[in-house]
Amino acid sequence: MDRTAARPAARVTPALWAVLALSTTVVAAVLTGALAGTTLPALLGTGLTRAGADVAGITCVGLALVGLFLPVGAPEANRVRRRADRALVVAGGAWMVLALLGIAVRAADGYGRPVTSLTGPDVLVWTTNLAAGRGALLTVACAAAVLGCAVARLRDPGLASGRIVLVIALLGMLTPGVTGHASSSASHEVAVTTVALHVAAASLWVGGLAAILVLLGRRRELLATALPRFSTLAGACLAVVTVSGVLTAQVRLGSWAALFFTAYGALVIAKAVALVLLGGLGLLTRRRMAAGRVPVLRWAGVEVTVMAVTLGLAAALSQAAP
Repeated sequence: MDRTAARPAARVTPALWAVLALSTTVVAAVLTGALAGTTLPALLGTGLTRAGADVAGITCVGLALVGLFLPVGAPEANRVRRRADRALVVAGGAWMVLALLGIAVRAADGYGRPVTSLTGPDVLVWTTNLAAGRGALLTVACAAAVLGCAVARLRDPGLASGRIVLVIALLGMLTPGVTGHASSSASHEVAVTTVALHVAAASLWVGGLAAILVLLGRRRELLATALPRFSTLAGACLAVVTVSGVLTAQVRLGSWAALFFTAYGALVIAKAVALVLLGGLGLLTRRRMAAGRVPVLRWAGVEVTVMAVTLGLAAALSQAAP
Protein backbone atom coordinates (compact mmCIF):
# COMPACT_ATOMS: atom_id res chain seq x y z
CA MET A 1 0.00 0.00 0.00
CA ASP A 2 1.40 3.43 -0.88
CA ARG A 3 1.67 6.30 1.56
CA THR A 4 -1.18 8.27 -0.01
CA ALA A 5 -3.60 5.37 0.33
CA ALA A 6 -2.60 4.88 3.94
CA ARG A 7 -3.40 8.45 5.00
CA PRO A 8 -7.19 8.03 5.40
CA ALA A 9 -6.65 5.01 7.67
CA ALA A 10 -4.09 6.99 9.67
CA ARG A 11 -6.75 9.64 10.28
CA VAL A 12 -9.54 7.20 11.07
CA THR A 13 -7.64 5.00 13.55
CA PRO A 14 -7.03 7.73 16.19
CA ALA A 15 -10.71 8.67 15.95
CA LEU A 16 -11.71 5.05 16.58
CA TRP A 17 -9.35 4.87 19.58
CA ALA A 18 -10.94 8.03 21.00
CA VAL A 19 -14.49 6.74 20.48
CA LEU A 20 -13.54 3.45 22.12
CA ALA A 21 -12.14 5.23 25.19
CA LEU A 22 -15.18 7.50 25.51
CA SER A 23 -17.73 4.72 25.13
CA THR A 24 -15.86 2.49 27.60
CA THR A 25 -15.99 5.28 30.18
CA VAL A 26 -19.77 5.67 29.93
CA VAL A 27 -20.55 1.95 29.78
CA ALA A 28 -18.25 1.13 32.71
CA ALA A 29 -19.75 3.91 34.80
CA VAL A 30 -23.32 2.77 34.09
CA LEU A 31 -22.58 -0.92 34.74
CA THR A 32 -20.95 -0.14 38.08
CA GLY A 33 -23.99 1.77 39.33
CA ALA A 34 -22.96 5.40 38.82
CA LEU A 35 -26.54 6.31 37.90
CA ALA A 36 -27.58 5.66 41.50
CA GLY A 37 -25.92 8.90 42.57
CA THR A 38 -26.55 11.16 39.59
CA THR A 39 -28.65 11.65 36.46
CA LEU A 40 -27.88 10.30 33.00
CA PRO A 41 -27.12 13.75 31.49
CA ALA A 42 -24.73 14.53 34.36
CA LEU A 43 -23.08 11.12 34.04
CA LEU A 44 -22.65 11.54 30.29
CA GLY A 45 -21.36 15.08 30.68
CA THR A 46 -18.80 14.32 33.38
CA GLY A 47 -17.73 11.00 31.85
CA LEU A 48 -17.33 12.25 28.28
CA THR A 49 -15.57 15.49 29.17
CA ARG A 50 -13.19 13.71 31.55
CA ALA A 51 -12.38 10.91 29.11
CA GLY A 52 -12.21 13.34 26.18
CA ALA A 53 -9.82 15.62 28.06
CA ASP A 54 -7.69 12.59 28.99
CA VAL A 55 -7.52 11.47 25.36
CA ALA A 56 -6.57 14.96 24.19
CA GLY A 57 -4.00 15.38 26.97
CA ILE A 58 -2.38 12.01 26.32
CA THR A 59 -2.29 12.87 22.62
CA CYS A 60 -0.36 16.04 23.49
CA VAL A 61 2.07 14.02 25.62
CA GLY A 62 2.65 11.57 22.77
CA LEU A 63 3.10 14.25 20.12
CA ALA A 64 5.63 16.07 22.29
CA LEU A 65 7.43 12.83 23.13
CA VAL A 66 7.80 11.41 19.63
CA GLY A 67 10.02 14.26 18.47
CA LEU A 68 12.54 13.46 21.19
CA PHE A 69 13.14 9.99 19.70
CA LEU A 70 13.96 11.30 16.21
CA PRO A 71 17.44 12.17 14.90
CA VAL A 72 18.36 15.85 15.04
CA GLY A 73 18.72 17.69 11.74
CA ALA A 74 17.43 14.92 9.44
CA PRO A 75 15.04 16.45 6.85
CA GLU A 76 12.47 13.65 7.17
CA ALA A 77 12.59 13.87 10.97
CA ASN A 78 12.04 17.63 10.78
CA ARG A 79 8.99 17.09 8.56
CA VAL A 80 7.56 14.67 11.13
CA ARG A 81 8.19 17.17 13.93
CA ARG A 82 6.39 19.82 11.88
CA ARG A 83 3.45 17.49 11.39
CA ALA A 84 3.44 16.70 15.11
CA ASP A 85 3.38 20.43 15.95
CA ARG A 86 0.38 20.97 13.67
CA ALA A 87 -1.42 18.08 15.33
CA LEU A 88 -0.40 19.50 18.72
CA VAL A 89 -2.27 22.74 17.93
CA VAL A 90 -5.46 20.75 17.32
CA ALA A 91 -5.00 18.44 20.31
CA GLY A 92 -4.04 21.30 22.66
CA GLY A 93 -7.05 23.34 21.59
CA ALA A 94 -9.39 20.37 22.01
CA TRP A 95 -7.89 19.64 25.44
CA MET A 96 -8.47 23.22 26.60
CA VAL A 97 -12.07 23.29 25.36
CA LEU A 98 -12.91 19.89 26.89
CA ALA A 99 -11.31 20.88 30.20
CA LEU A 100 -13.40 24.07 30.27
CA LEU A 101 -16.55 22.12 29.46
CA GLY A 102 -15.62 19.66 32.19
CA ILE A 103 -15.46 22.48 34.73
CA ALA A 104 -18.95 23.65 33.75
CA VAL A 105 -20.45 20.15 33.83
CA ARG A 106 -18.85 19.15 37.14
CA ALA A 107 -19.77 22.46 38.77
CA ALA A 108 -23.37 22.03 37.63
CA ASP A 109 -23.42 18.47 38.98
CA GLY A 110 -22.01 19.72 42.29
CA TYR A 111 -24.72 22.35 42.59
CA GLY A 112 -27.40 19.91 41.44
CA ARG A 113 -28.49 22.22 38.63
CA PRO A 114 -28.37 22.14 34.82
CA VAL A 115 -25.37 23.75 33.13
CA THR A 116 -27.56 26.44 31.58
CA SER A 117 -28.51 27.77 35.02
CA LEU A 118 -24.92 28.27 36.19
CA THR A 119 -23.63 31.79 36.72
CA GLY A 120 -20.10 33.14 36.62
CA PRO A 121 -19.89 33.42 40.43
CA ASP A 122 -21.06 29.79 40.74
CA VAL A 123 -18.19 28.57 38.56
CA LEU A 124 -15.74 30.88 40.33
CA VAL A 125 -16.69 29.47 43.74
CA TRP A 126 -16.37 25.88 42.49
CA THR A 127 -12.96 26.44 40.89
CA THR A 128 -11.46 28.35 43.82
CA ASN A 129 -12.98 26.73 46.93
CA LEU A 130 -12.61 23.05 45.95
CA ALA A 131 -9.35 21.19 45.32
CA ALA A 132 -10.89 19.45 42.31
CA GLY A 133 -11.91 22.82 40.89
CA ARG A 134 -8.45 24.31 41.32
CA GLY A 135 -6.95 21.22 39.71
CA ALA A 136 -9.33 21.50 36.75
CA LEU A 137 -8.40 25.15 36.33
CA LEU A 138 -4.69 24.26 36.35
CA THR A 139 -5.37 21.68 33.65
CA VAL A 140 -6.98 24.38 31.50
CA ALA A 141 -3.91 26.56 32.02
CA CYS A 142 -1.58 23.71 31.01
CA ALA A 143 -3.64 22.95 27.91
CA ALA A 144 -3.55 26.64 26.94
CA ALA A 145 0.23 26.67 27.46
CA VAL A 146 0.64 23.58 25.26
CA LEU A 147 -1.47 25.25 22.58
CA GLY A 148 0.60 28.43 22.80
CA CYS A 149 3.88 26.51 22.60
CA ALA A 150 2.66 24.53 19.58
CA VAL A 151 1.67 27.72 17.74
CA ALA A 152 5.08 29.22 18.58
CA ARG A 153 6.87 26.09 17.34
CA LEU A 154 5.08 26.32 14.00
CA ARG A 155 6.58 29.79 13.56
CA ASP A 156 10.00 28.81 14.89
CA PRO A 157 10.80 25.47 16.62
CA GLY A 158 13.45 27.24 18.66
CA LEU A 159 10.83 29.35 20.46
CA ALA A 160 9.64 26.41 22.57
CA SER A 161 11.57 23.25 23.33
CA GLY A 162 9.80 19.94 22.82
CA ARG A 163 10.90 18.94 26.32
CA ILE A 164 9.13 21.97 27.80
CA VAL A 165 5.94 21.08 25.94
CA LEU A 166 6.21 17.51 27.26
CA VAL A 167 6.64 18.67 30.87
CA ILE A 168 3.66 21.04 30.63
CA ALA A 169 1.46 18.34 29.07
CA LEU A 170 2.41 15.86 31.79
CA LEU A 171 1.65 18.44 34.49
CA GLY A 172 -1.78 18.99 32.95
CA MET A 173 -2.43 15.26 33.02
CA LEU A 174 -1.34 14.93 36.66
CA THR A 175 -3.50 17.63 38.23
CA PRO A 176 -6.94 15.94 37.99
CA GLY A 177 -5.63 12.78 39.66
CA VAL A 178 -3.69 14.38 42.50
CA THR A 179 -6.47 16.87 43.31
CA GLY A 180 -9.28 14.33 43.19
CA HIS A 181 -10.00 11.33 45.45
CA ALA A 182 -6.31 10.81 46.17
CA SER A 183 -5.93 14.20 47.85
CA SER A 184 -8.62 13.36 50.42
CA SER A 185 -7.63 9.77 51.17
CA ALA A 186 -6.39 8.61 54.55
CA SER A 187 -2.82 7.96 53.32
CA HIS A 188 -2.58 11.32 51.56
CA GLU A 189 1.13 11.37 50.69
CA VAL A 190 1.22 7.78 49.43
CA ALA A 191 -1.97 8.21 47.42
CA VAL A 192 -0.88 11.45 45.71
CA THR A 193 2.59 10.09 44.88
CA THR A 194 1.33 6.80 43.45
CA VAL A 195 -1.42 8.50 41.42
CA ALA A 196 1.10 10.99 39.99
CA LEU A 197 3.51 8.22 39.00
CA HIS A 198 0.67 6.12 37.59
CA VAL A 199 -0.75 8.89 35.41
CA ALA A 200 2.66 10.10 34.18
CA ALA A 201 3.82 6.60 33.21
CA ALA A 202 0.52 5.71 31.54
CA SER A 203 0.46 8.99 29.59
CA LEU A 204 4.00 8.46 28.26
CA TRP A 205 3.29 4.83 27.37
CA VAL A 206 -0.09 5.27 25.67
CA GLY A 207 0.60 8.63 24.06
CA GLY A 208 4.04 7.67 22.86
CA LEU A 209 2.98 4.42 21.21
CA ALA A 210 -0.06 5.98 19.53
CA ALA A 211 2.01 8.89 18.17
CA ILE A 212 4.70 6.55 16.86
CA LEU A 213 2.13 4.40 15.07
CA VAL A 214 0.37 7.35 13.44
CA LEU A 215 3.39 9.51 12.58
CA LEU A 216 6.09 6.91 11.88
CA GLY A 217 4.12 3.84 10.79
CA ARG A 218 4.97 4.38 7.11
CA ARG A 219 8.46 5.80 7.67
CA ARG A 220 10.53 2.67 8.18
CA GLU A 221 13.89 4.34 8.78
CA LEU A 222 12.57 6.71 11.43
CA LEU A 223 10.52 3.91 12.95
CA ALA A 224 13.63 1.72 13.22
CA THR A 225 15.32 4.54 15.16
CA ALA A 226 12.42 5.55 17.41
CA LEU A 227 10.79 2.22 18.28
CA PRO A 228 13.73 0.62 20.17
CA ARG A 229 14.17 3.81 22.22
CA PHE A 230 10.48 3.94 23.00
CA SER A 231 10.42 0.22 23.83
CA THR A 232 12.90 0.81 26.67
CA LEU A 233 10.75 3.64 28.02
CA ALA A 234 7.59 1.54 27.64
CA GLY A 235 9.06 -1.28 29.72
CA ALA A 236 9.82 1.14 32.54
CA CYS A 237 6.34 2.69 32.24
CA LEU A 238 4.71 -0.75 32.47
CA ALA A 239 6.58 -1.47 35.71
CA VAL A 240 5.64 1.92 37.19
CA VAL A 241 1.99 1.63 36.13
CA THR A 242 1.74 -1.86 37.66
CA VAL A 243 3.35 -1.03 41.02
CA SER A 244 1.62 2.35 41.41
CA GLY A 245 -1.72 0.86 40.38
CA VAL A 246 -1.47 -1.84 43.04
CA LEU A 247 -0.53 0.72 45.72
CA THR A 248 -3.32 3.09 44.69
CA ALA A 249 -5.92 0.32 44.76
CA GLN A 250 -4.67 -0.84 48.16
CA VAL A 251 -4.97 2.67 49.61
CA ARG A 252 -8.44 3.31 48.22
CA LEU A 253 -9.99 -0.12 48.70
CA GLY A 254 -8.72 -0.85 52.18
CA SER A 255 -9.63 -4.56 52.12
CA TRP A 256 -9.76 -7.62 49.85
CA ALA A 257 -13.52 -7.79 50.28
CA ALA A 258 -13.90 -4.37 48.69
CA LEU A 259 -12.02 -5.63 45.63
CA PHE A 260 -14.63 -8.31 44.94
CA PHE A 261 -17.83 -6.79 46.29
CA THR A 262 -17.79 -3.13 45.25
CA ALA A 263 -18.22 -1.33 41.92
CA TYR A 264 -14.82 0.30 42.38
CA GLY A 265 -13.26 -3.13 42.91
CA ALA A 266 -14.87 -4.41 39.70
CA LEU A 267 -13.28 -1.55 37.76
CA VAL A 268 -9.90 -2.30 39.38
CA ILE A 269 -10.15 -5.96 38.33
CA ALA A 270 -11.14 -5.02 34.76
CA LYS A 271 -8.23 -2.59 34.53
CA ALA A 272 -5.83 -5.19 35.95
CA VAL A 273 -6.90 -7.73 33.30
CA ALA A 274 -6.33 -5.11 30.60
CA LEU A 275 -2.89 -4.33 32.05
CA VAL A 276 -1.87 -8.02 31.95
CA LEU A 277 -3.01 -8.18 28.32
CA LEU A 278 -1.03 -5.04 27.52
CA GLY A 279 2.07 -6.52 29.13
CA GLY A 280 1.73 -9.63 26.99
CA LEU A 281 1.23 -7.62 23.79
CA GLY A 282 4.21 -5.41 24.64
CA LEU A 283 6.42 -8.46 25.22
CA LEU A 284 5.29 -9.96 21.92
CA THR A 285 6.05 -6.72 20.08
CA ARG A 286 9.53 -6.46 21.62
CA ARG A 287 10.34 -10.09 20.73
CA ARG A 288 9.25 -9.58 17.11
CA MET A 289 11.30 -6.39 16.94
CA ALA A 290 14.39 -8.09 18.41
CA ALA A 291 14.04 -10.88 15.86
CA GLY A 292 13.92 -8.36 13.01
CA ARG A 293 10.32 -9.17 12.13
CA VAL A 294 9.02 -5.86 10.82
CA PRO A 295 5.23 -6.42 11.12
CA VAL A 296 5.23 -5.27 14.72
CA LEU A 297 2.85 -2.44 13.82
CA ARG A 298 -0.16 -4.73 13.69
CA TRP A 299 0.44 -5.93 17.24
CA ALA A 300 1.29 -2.43 18.40
CA GLY A 301 -2.03 -1.27 16.93
CA VAL A 302 -3.85 -3.95 18.91
CA GLU A 303 -1.93 -2.79 21.99
CA VAL A 304 -3.11 0.81 21.53
CA THR A 305 -6.69 -0.42 21.05
CA VAL A 306 -6.51 -2.22 24.39
CA MET A 307 -4.94 0.92 25.83
CA ALA A 308 -7.98 2.91 24.67
CA VAL A 309 -10.27 0.55 26.59
CA THR A 310 -7.98 0.79 29.63
CA LEU A 311 -8.04 4.58 29.39
CA GLY A 312 -11.84 4.50 29.44
CA LEU A 313 -11.79 2.28 32.51
CA ALA A 314 -9.32 4.62 34.19
CA ALA A 315 -11.58 7.62 33.51
CA ALA A 316 -14.55 5.77 35.03
CA LEU A 317 -12.35 4.68 37.95
CA SER A 318 -11.28 8.26 38.68
CA GLN A 319 -14.92 9.25 39.18
CA ALA A 320 -16.00 6.22 41.21
CA ALA A 321 -16.05 6.08 44.97
CA PRO A 322 -14.43 3.02 46.60
